[in-house]
Amino acid sequence: MEHRGIRSRMSKLAKIFTRASVGMEAPLVTIEVHISSGLPGFSIVGLPEAAVRESKDRVRSALMNSQFKFPKGRITVSLAPANLPKSGGRYDLPIALGLLMASTQIKPIQDLSKFEFFGELGLDGALRVTEGLLPAIIAGAQDNHSIVLPAQNSEQYALVNHAKIYPCDHLLKVCGFLMGVSEVDELAHNLADSQTVYDNDFSQVKGQHHAKRALEIAVSGGHNLLLIGPPGSGKTMLAERLPSIMPPLTTDKALERASIYSIANKPLGLNQLKIRPFRSPHHSSSAVALVGGGSPPKPGEISLAHEGVLFLDELPEFPRGVLEVLRQPLENGEIHLSRAAQQSVFPANFQLIGAMNPCPCGYYGDGTAKCHCTNDQIDRYKNKISGPLLDRIDMVLTVPPLPKEVLLNQTAEATENSETVRNRVIKAHQIQLTRQGKTNDKLAPDEIEQLTNLNADNKQLLSSVIDKLNLSARAYHRILKVARTIADLEGSKIVDKPHLIEATSYRRKA
Repeated sequence: MEHRGIRSRMSKLAKIFTRASVGMEAPLVTIEVHISSGLPGFSIVGLPEAAVRESKDRVRSALMNSQFKFPKGRITVSLAPANLPKSGGRYDLPIALGLLMASTQIKPIQDLSKFEFFGELGLDGALRVTEGLLPAIIAGAQDNHSIVLPAQNSEQYALVNHAKIYPCDHLLKVCGFLMGVSEVDELAHNLADSQTVYDNDFSQVKGQHHAKRALEIAVSGGHNLLLIGPPGSGKTMLAERLPSIMPPLTTDKALERASIYSIANKPLGLNQLKIRPFRSPHHSSSAVALVGGGSPPKPGEISLAHEGVLFLDELPEFPRGVLEVLRQPLENGEIHLSRAAQQSVFPANFQLIGAMNPCPCGYYGDGTAKCHCTNDQIDRYKNKISGPLLDRIDMVLTVPPLPKEVLLNQTAEATENSETVRNRVIKAHQIQLTRQGKTNDKLAPDEIEQLTNLNADNKQLLSSVIDKLNLSARAYHRILKVARTIADLEGSKIVDKPHLIEATSYRRKA
């Protein structure tokens, strides 16, 4: 008994909880702080990376500058499970609290087994913005845990329903809250009060009614689209307005999108949360920039475009190897990244919209300017896009230059705004979700054949199209999917000849 008493006076232990970041997952991490007698030392074990190891100096200064004493003796901080890589400054606050508890400088009245703590500490004890916390907050809320985190940028976490979040700006405020000597207001869930604001509108685009129709069809069924036209024809302007005609994200999807952006350290404002993303990487972007990578792995452009649009302008100017990495996520809707000892999976269910000129100079087939390209140059330009990638593009559309009469017309043109188009798209989406639980682009070959159920005449029509364009089986099924979407926009239960004719008009080689 005497031996155990001596041991208890010389050895003190504290336990506190936080979470790591592994892709979209946030596994629970138990931080144990042990202070024992002996030569002074401070070690962190449990596979910490450089930023975590550096937290020793930040925590020491933060404690001393917050009117606390840095504990004397041998300090061991364990981050469990030990086989899970830990990175970033999010562990500063829980380590500091563990030290204060183990040295009995604070005695919380709260049940800390129901709390999780996150936050990087400044040398003065202030809590700094910490990236990638949203997946951890979601996981903590699912376990019915209360969350203490930095107050800066905390409004983005209001999307997490039923989460008890306590934003704090300083270590002293956290300690006062835990000891019951000061109050911290719980973060209000004010998402319902936020207004969704679109930056662009379809009514801003003059003319191009055929292109607008194609974009409406593409968005209604989630179909990939390639726009071909000379410089200045409005390809980019049309593409940039796609999010304004897409259905708003559901709360769950908005939360998933916000999690991806949180991991990438690109926090979203409340008025952006339900708008579909639009990403337009430059053609000099690397494969890593597109699919993601780094240590720890971060999401790339295809994941940032999840549930939205990935717009690749000047498509043939992208290196062919970069474009080829899109093939797997276009089919599976996710990307698997393996970096060193860590594997991560990020969602990548995006709609691919490409744009390109008809030739290197841009004016092939344009009646207003002369093309100076040879046939060989044009062929090499088009062949930069591989056949397998083109096969995954459902619709190809020529965007002609805008006639000067339309461009110079100052009178108000009768054109639909984005809200009108969006309402039709939402209706078509709802038809698809009610019928099959997913949009038409996600249908398997046997499912789309069953849903179209073509008669003999329509089968003959498609047979001639397949022979003429030398289409693959995948391309054939993509025609059926586009035709099904056109029928859904019209509210038709059957796919008929006019729907197939319009769908095949969008199926041509680039």
